[in-house]
Amino acid sequence: MSETYQVSSSPHVREKVTTSNIMLYVILALLPTSIFGIYNFGWRALVLIVVTIAACVISEFVFNKIAKRKQTINDLSAVVTGLLLALNFPSTLPIWEAVIGAFFAIIVVKMIFGGLGQNFMNPALGGRCFLVIAFAADMTSFINGTKYEGIASATPLAMIRNEGLASVNVRDMLIGNTAGTIGETSVIAILIGAIILILFGVIDLKIPGAYILTFALFMCIFGKEAFSFDYVVAQLCGGGLMLGAFFMATDYVTSPITPMGKIVFGMICGLLTGLFRCFGANAEGVSFAIILSNLLVPLIEKVTVPRAFGVKKEAKTNE
Repeated sequence: MSETYQVSSSPHVREKVTTSNIMLYVILALLPTSIFGIYNFGWRALVLIVVTIAACVISEFVFNKIAKRKQTINDLSAVVTGLLLALNFPSTLPIWEAVIGAFFAIIVVKMIFGGLGQNFMNPALGGRCFLVIAFAADMTSFINGTKYEGIASATPLAMIRNEGLASVNVRDMLIGNTAGTIGETSVIAILIGAIILILFGVIDLKIPGAYILTFALFMCIFGKEAFSFDYVVAQLCGGGLMLGAFFMATDYVTSPITPMGKIVFGMICGLLTGLFRCFGANAEGVSFAIILSNLLVPLIEKVTVPRAFGVKKEAKTNE
């Protein structure tokens, strides 16, 4: 055979979708909850969003300059991190604290470990958890939105824990007329964004589905009002569960790639969130549940790698 074939290295199947395309889809999907957050909490929410995004992009740009690395800000991942981080802030958070959170998310969680694809936890959640630990009072200072003239208020989850289910209105939690962070209050807006992600093929339902179902089952059994449908719905609508399940637990870098691994990962996220909400000191728990699950991803993938077709399982040998 005289013909010579030149074969490039794998992968041989290439996809036209780029990282910047995927990030653009995520930004588009986050627009409904961002717009509602600005409507609900006013100009302060808009300023926090803009400043946090700018701080993330500048942090990545400066780090690449100092480290003499190729600039990566064009992939829009820093923009997504900044937007997600801002949506996890209360609208009352001081601007300088938002900048510190952005710096920590990009430099410490992402860039020091090699940049996009090398970070071991979700950068936005890493930044949020850092601020919760460092500035707990400011990160838990919530208002009920502009329609209530910025009156300080407890979140629905805190009210359920302290006063019971009768103290909250589930309809308001669905719409978003409640106290909370900029992006977590309106479940309807979050679900619109989730549908956009699914339609564009950015995510599937394995992780969020397993997360939500596991959490719902846990709260149904161990919650304060066990086997109460209204109580489970209120817990699902309260806090950052929906935002976390669809937009942060599904992060490509920090979640498993194996089909079974995605389901296991989602179940662990749901279990940890339920444990934190039922038995923890705080009424929330989503952020810490997801980043702790991120740390387990290598182990999850190791035990859920599918067997190659035609390969038999090795029999154990007795020593």
